[in-house]
Amino acid sequence: MATKPDDEIGAGALPRWSAVVYWFVVIEAMLVLTAAPGLVLLALLDRDASNLPLLALACVPFGPSVAAAVFAWRVFARDRDLSPARHFWRGYRLDVLDVLRWWVPTLGVLGIIAVNLTHLGAAGLPPVLGWALGGVALLLVLWSGHALVLSALFSFRTRDVARLGAYFVAGKPLVTLGFVSVLVLTAAVAYLSDWLVVLLAAPLTYLYARTAAPVVAAAEERFTA
Repeated sequence: MATKPDDEIGAGALPRWSAVVYWFVVIEAMLVLTAAPGLVLLALLDRDASNLPLLALACVPFGPSVAAAVFAWRVFARDRDLSPARHFWRGYRLDVLDVLRWWVPTLGVLGIIAVNLTHLGAAGLPPVLGWALGGVALLLVLWSGHALVLSALFSFRTRDVARLGAYFVAGKPLVTLGFVSVLVLTAAVAYLSDWLVVLLAAPLTYLYARTAAPVVAAAEERFTA
């Protein structure tokens, strides 16, 4: 007979809370491990505008890592067991290529926008162009928030991920505002310390996955058989 999650974890409050802590510790370790190449590159970079292209390159591993965490957190919400690493790696294997197909071009566009914004004054361009570019960048980041969840949990084609991501930016405004809140919180933590973001990666990705729950439910109901 298969072991149920409750049998594996135990029925008491202490085993259940211990399992929650275990999940967060393991997901944290998996996030750091899979994002390590980007984290190392970030640690080596000076805070200079000339390094913006390298900053975009350093962010490449983060997309698949966060997608795998979202995949694992969905299991955590449904059938909690004591195998978070297995669920994370399964999500990573399933998601890595699907995420990278749109994540890399998105980072490239954001990198180009960032470079243009830093040289706006030197080029003699009007400030309104900077606001427009900033707006485009923000919309692209919010679209990425929806697209990453869709890539993590569904087997949609890349063009369908792009369309649905754009649809949900406006179609689920509360979720989109929730993503803004997560971004602001992450930025506030990063302001205190860049490495504090790394240490809190598991709670932040859990909050992100929880915020995206209405999008996941809507996608399941309307766009899957």
